[in-house]
Amino acid sequence: ENFMAMQLQIVIDCSDPAQLAVFWANALGYKVQDPPPGYASWEAFLQAQGVPQEEWNSASAVVDPDGKGPRIYFQRVPEAKVVKNRVHLDLNASRSVSHGSSSERVQRIDVEVERLKGLGASELYRREQRGEYWVTMADPEGNEFCVH
Repeated sequence: ENFMAMQLQIVIDCSDPAQLAVFWANALGYKVQDPPPGYASWEAFLQAQGVPQEEWNSASAVVDPDGKGPRIYFQRVPEAKVVKNRVHLDLNASRSVSHGSSSERVQRIDVEVERLKGLGASELYRREQRGEYWVTMADPEGNEFCVH
């Protein structure tokens, strides 16, 4: 009865949080989270908190400017990615044409794939199965995600 709605945050391990935050902000139409009030930049905030400069890029986050989507938090970890993600993000590029022709959906997906490649993503493979078409891609650090 007293259930409080949970707020979802997605956490991604990486080696360069600042770079990955910029990639995902551009990919999703998000923005890098603003620094706390009273600070012109994250660097100014971290400096004021006494955080050593070598730790400034230990984390970053992106947020939906409309406040609807989940916050995505990037944390620096020492180890590189080794195996396939157990969880991945799906970007639905063809949602608005779900009732359109399949060639229209494929075209919309392919256009989005090219845009994401321009941001630094790489294409891993394409699949067409049971009337569905998707492209599996990797972000600049190799984390898999799909474009539907």
